[in-house]
Amino acid sequence: MGWWQVDADTLADSRFAVSPLAETVGALKTLHRGTAPHPGERAWLDDHLPAYRARLAEDPVTAPLIRAALGRTWTADFLTPTPTGEDGPGGFPTEVAGVRDTRPEAARSDLLASLGGPLPAVLHRDDLPERAAALLEWVWERTVAPSWPRRRGVIEADIVARAARGGRDGWAAALEGMGRGRQWLGDSRLQINTRANPPRDIVGARLLFVPVTPGHGWVSWHAPHRYAIVYPCSGTLADQGGAVAVPEALGALLGTARARVLVLLGTPKSTTHLVALTGQGLGSVGRHLRVLLDAGLIGRRRAGRSVLYYRTETGEAVAAGRGGG
Repeated sequence: MGWWQVDADTLADSRFAVSPLAETVGALKTLHRGTAPHPGERAWLDDHLPAYRARLAEDPVTAPLIRAALGRTWTADFLTPTPTGEDGPGGFPTEVAGVRDTRPEAARSDLLASLGGPLPAVLHRDDLPERAAALLEWVWERTVAPSWPRRRGVIEADIVARAARGGRDGWAAALEGMGRGRQWLGDSRLQINTRANPPRDIVGARLLFVPVTPGHGWVSWHAPHRYAIVYPCSGTLADQGGAVAVPEALGALLGTARARVLVLLGTPKSTTHLVALTGQGLGSVGRHLRVLLDAGLIGRRRAGRSVLYYRTETGEAVAAGRGGG
């Protein structure tokens, strides 16, 4: 198994990060595989897969390039540059520039590793980084950017929930659900996958955790400075909260609409997300949130550009039918 050696300072200085490029690479993986792990992603895939396949069909170089870059067991490193952890104003254009600026010989070396064999003759050329960046721009502009505000809300909600759990229950709990083979092993060892990779000592480096909404994850590093675990976040675009079951007693206590908001806040969500999930108007959702806040059933905190609401311990007890204690 592959694992990283860390220390207390590495964990203390680690942070969660939002990466539009990582979200786009995750979307590219879904498009390339043509399968989706949950219904919401399936609907998105049905909308965009025909155009993606048409885009590759008209480009005899980019199609084999992406097949090689996504590989069988490893993604070419130049396609997944390690985020800086700084959520600056540049956003996606700044991140994708790192792909475009890859040296051609470095890109070919990465492709040899991801493909696990010799490169097709068509890939012995120097414009591979440019072609990869152009495809990522196409995926971002056509399939990710239109829904980026909602995607970002789901990502930020995952960050808030995991950070709170890590603070309450420790890193082992925060790592749960980050993907197969990722867990805290003890003795300052962080398992990152199930492959027979040699361990890496990352003491002194910045460790980043990067959630994405597609059901794909990977690891990357810019040794010796930054290491990142990209993982599928717990909230998904498939979450259609209007169908959530509201316990009858809870609905009688709070009213069905307000109870639905409380039930949905089992994972942190923004006002905009709640409006989309419940079908209620912004004013109605805002009033429900104010009542729940005043009752101490929910709390709120800022995460990046969003304000996220979450259930307090009292709210958890009420939602579970245990009473407020």
